[in-house]
Amino acid sequence: MPTYDLVIRNGTVVDGTGEKRFSGDVAIRDGLIVEVGTVPGDAAEEIDATGMVVTPGFVDIHTHYDGQATWDQEMAPSSWHGVTTVVMGNCGVGFAPARPDQHDWLIGLMEGVEDIPGTALAEGMTWNWETFPEYLDELEKLPRTVDVGTHVPHGAVRAYVLGGCEEPGVVPSESEIAQMSRIVEDGVRAGALGFSTSRTVLHKDVEGVLVPGTTAQADELVELGRALGRAGHGVFEMASDLRREWNEFEWMGDLSRETGLPVTFAALQSIAKELPLDEQIATMRAQNDNGANIVAQIALRGNGIIMAWQGTVNPFILRPSWQAMADLPWDEKKARLLDPEFKAKLLAEQNDYSEVAEDTKEVVFALTNGWGLMFEMDDDFDYEPPQDATVHARAKAAGIDPQDYAYEMLCRDDAKGFIYFPILNYSDGDLEFLLPLQHADDTVNSLSDGGAHCGTICDAASPTFMLEHWVRDRKRGARITLENAIKRQCADTARLYGLDDRGVIAPGYLADLNIIDMDRIKLGKPWLAFDLPAGGKRLLQKADGYVATIKNGVVTFREGEWTGKAPGGLIRGPQRIELAEAAE
Repeated sequence: MPTYDLVIRNGTVVDGTGEKRFSGDVAIRDGLIVEVGTVPGDAAEEIDATGMVVTPGFVDIHTHYDGQATWDQEMAPSSWHGVTTVVMGNCGVGFAPARPDQHDWLIGLMEGVEDIPGTALAEGMTWNWETFPEYLDELEKLPRTVDVGTHVPHGAVRAYVLGGCEEPGVVPSESEIAQMSRIVEDGVRAGALGFSTSRTVLHKDVEGVLVPGTTAQADELVELGRALGRAGHGVFEMASDLRREWNEFEWMGDLSRETGLPVTFAALQSIAKELPLDEQIATMRAQNDNGANIVAQIALRGNGIIMAWQGTVNPFILRPSWQAMADLPWDEKKARLLDPEFKAKLLAEQNDYSEVAEDTKEVVFALTNGWGLMFEMDDDFDYEPPQDATVHARAKAAGIDPQDYAYEMLCRDDAKGFIYFPILNYSDGDLEFLLPLQHADDTVNSLSDGGAHCGTICDAASPTFMLEHWVRDRKRGARITLENAIKRQCADTARLYGLDDRGVIAPGYLADLNIIDMDRIKLGKPWLAFDLPAGGKRLLQKADGYVATIKNGVVTFREGEWTGKAPGGLIRGPQRIELAEAAE
């Protein structure tokens, strides 16, 4: 009988600790790593990793697969990019708890906030649950290529207690807050990894109403956070505009000190945030210097809307001619877009802002007029583009009007062209500000939004971008080491959520691994697929260079193609096994 189930031989091991890479073998038995180094003995399967990098599987802590995880085993696109663990239920949105008469409302909330087609969610989900523990039981039934963990979402909890359609500014009573707190505690005790909330005007349902909890007062947020403390574990996660009058960091610090648990927030350059990013980090560190444990989640590139005629948005979406045909079948719409007379009519029109909410007008104006902020996505697109690559600059060089140039860009490739608009995290025109943050212990690489923003964003490929851009190819500034990159995407993200059984290549840890050809690692060109339930659309992006991805000792992907194996499951609570004993 073979000594091992699988041995990866002769690879360059980057073990996730940040220590220097080394050459060696990795032996796996019963889903765990049991030997690292020079491994004698035979195995049921061996993979020759000569010239390849062997890393832990990537741990992505900011995703929105809350609906997709109930029907989809492949868990694309995150699983295409070396991810073996996802944490979902972020930003206060999710599908449990859910009263039977709130299903459509919760779908509308997710569709509005995260741009996941409501028709796909309505067809794909079974709703075999009402309470949060029942939702976890449902998630546990389906094996997948990745492990999934989740937060208890504030929006769903508030809706369950107060009613799904309450207006922003509603102040719950003490008894209602206590009821919400009990729901959070029950969810965390049942296995949730934390609690999440949204406090940004950018997050609204399909009717344009803010997510429940957006304007919640500090006493409500702290009491819900205390539910984590009573349960004994969990992360309090938040997306917020960080308005100065809210004093967010003060209550975040107090909550962290009181419970001994981490609080984490999305740290971005954003026109919706009152605090500049450097002030966000400095204020966080002042609290941490006083005993708090606040962690900033940072994105690795500009959080960019990808605009396309078939996508959710394009620069001409508020022109009357577009609005008049917005619901037409694609073939009819494409015929009009490619008609010179229609083009001339549309370009002569003004944008109609009459239905745009006041708190998002600045964003929408940039979306429809920001030619100096938009970039053409060609086959070798660099996600840190220079200013001479903007639509405005290229149009000027070509001697034509920027809107004309943008229109023609979208019409390329049979009307399937893309424009990249980094609405967040690119106010400096480069990514240099992220360099020091990638060497900080109080930040984690995050914010991929895997499974969300199906028609506008494709950042689930962030781990691949990290390897291709930050480690190997960056031209507009310093790069980071492979060792640091892997640590940040594996051990650091896992530790934040108490997942101490993964993210490191050492005996006793889960056999979640990637075998990567760093010479070939490359993001593919995004494309729009219509493969969700009910024909729902989503932007997808594959990658070259992933020789194999392994989950629990089972090869799930070879050269980017799913093997059909689904060894992943549900994570319930922290995973703090005794590693030495597990390896015996």
